[in-house]
Amino acid sequence: MTVPASIEKLLKKHNVSYSLADLPTSTPIGANINKIADIIGQNNQQTANAHLLQSPTQQKLLAITPKQSILDLQSIADALGEPYAPVVGDSLRKFAQSLGLEEMAAMPKLGNLPTIVDRTLLEKPTLLLNVGLDNQHIQLDSQSFQKLIESTIVNDIATPLTELNSAIPDTLDNTQISESVAQFTQLRVKERLEETLELPALPAIAQKIIKLRVDPNADVSDLCAIIELDPSLAAQVVSWASSPYYSAPGTIKSIHDAIVRVLGFDMVLSLSLGLALGNTLKLPEQRPNDCLPYWQQAVYVATCTEAIISCMPRECRPSYGSSYLSGLLHNFGYLIISEVFNNKFKTICQHIDANPHASPQAVEKHVIGVNRDQLAAWLMKFWNMPEEVYTGLRYQTDTSFDGEHCEYSQLIFLTKKLLNEKGIPTGVSDDPIPESVFKRFKLDREDAIEAIDIMLESNEILEAMAQQMSP
Repeated sequence: MTVPASIEKLLKKHNVSYSLADLPTSTPIGANINKIADIIGQNNQQTANAHLLQSPTQQKLLAITPKQSILDLQSIADALGEPYAPVVGDSLRKFAQSLGLEEMAAMPKLGNLPTIVDRTLLEKPTLLLNVGLDNQHIQLDSQSFQKLIESTIVNDIATPLTELNSAIPDTLDNTQISESVAQFTQLRVKERLEETLELPALPAIAQKIIKLRVDPNADVSDLCAIIELDPSLAAQVVSWASSPYYSAPGTIKSIHDAIVRVLGFDMVLSLSLGLALGNTLKLPEQRPNDCLPYWQQAVYVATCTEAIISCMPRECRPSYGSSYLSGLLHNFGYLIISEVFNNKFKTICQHIDANPHASPQAVEKHVIGVNRDQLAAWLMKFWNMPEEVYTGLRYQTDTSFDGEHCEYSQLIFLTKKLLNEKGIPTGVSDDPIPESVFKRFKLDREDAIEAIDIMLESNEILEAMAQQMSP
C-alpha cells in the first residue's frame, strides 16, 4: 500500500506517525465476522468518514465524522453560521481527482480545506482514516490525530447510527408518524391520522382489484373488466406484456391476451394494483444524487424478486403475486414522504447525499423522526392491503424480524442487496448479506446471483418498461 502524495505531504508537515491498515472492501463469504470487526476497530478504535460540503458562496468545507454515524447538516450550519450542502456526483469526483484521490479522504485540512471534526472522534485511543484510495486506511493514535486537527473546528456534528437503526415495533408507528407530522409540517393534526395526512383515498379501481384478490371464484374475465375501466392502466398492462422482455409470439391486442398468453392472472392482478397505487401520489421533482427514478427502481426490484423466487425449492417459495406486488411497492413510502413532508424533502435529500454510507430510512428517522417504511406500511394497513405486502414494506430493512410473513420482507431485502452488489443503487448498505437469508429460502447464493445477472442483461428493456409506467 502506498499513501497518496497529497496525504503523505500533509502527514510529514505535521510530523505525524502512522501505520497502514488495508481494509477489505467487502466481507468475504465465510469470513469470520468477529475478526473483521477487530480489523475495523469497533472495540477500541474508530473509523472516520469524509464529507465534502459547499456553502451558497461556493466555499468548500471538509467534515469528518465517525463512520457509524450520520452527518447532521443543521449542526454544521449552527456551528458555522451558514448552510452547507453536500458536493456530489462529478463535482465530488473531480475535486478528489485534483488531489490524486479516488474519493475524499478523512484527512483534516486536506488540500488546505477548512475542516470541522466531530467531537466523538477524540474519544478513542486510535483512529482509522480513509486515505481516498482503494479503501486504504492509516492508523493513528489520539495524540497524532490531535496534531492534525490543530486550528480546525471541533463540534458535535454527527448522530450515532445505532440510535437510528434500532428496530421499532410497529405499535409505535401511529404515535411516531403523528409526532413527526405535528413537528415538521404545517398540517393541522386531527383526531384521526388518516385525516391528518391528507392523502388520497384508495383508488376505486384498486379497491375492486383487492376484492378480486380474495374472491376464490374470480376469473380472467373479471380481471379484464376491472382493468378496462381505466384506459391508461389497460394500455400500461398491454405495453408490459408486449415488451421484448417477455418475447411473446404475435401481437398482444388486449388485456385478455396479456393475461392468458403472457403474464398470467396473478402477475396482471399484482401489476395493475401496484400501478394503480403508485400513481395515486405525484413523483417528486427532486431526488438524492444516486437514487434511481421511482418506477425504475420499482421495476428492477419487482422483476428481480420474481427471478430469485424461481431459484428456490418450491416448498420455500413465497407467493409470486404478493412478492411481485411488494417489490413493486417497496419504495412507496418515498412518495409519501415527498407528499406529506414536502417542506423537509430537500433537507432529507441533502442528508441522504451527505451520508451515502447510511440507509435512507436512518436518515429520514434522523431528520423527521419517522421513515418511509413506517409511512408506507401504515397506509397499506389503512387501505386494507394484504398483510404480506404490509409486512414486506414495513420490515424490509430488519433482517432480525421473524414474525408472520417475514419471508416477504427478507425477499425484498435480499433483492435490493443483490442489485446493490451489481452497481444498481437501491438504498442499502454495502455490508454482506447474512447467510441466514439464503438458508431461510434454501437458496444457493450463486444461483441467486446468476438470476440477477440474467435479469440485468435486459436492463435497457426494463428501463423502457419503467418509462411506460411513469404518469
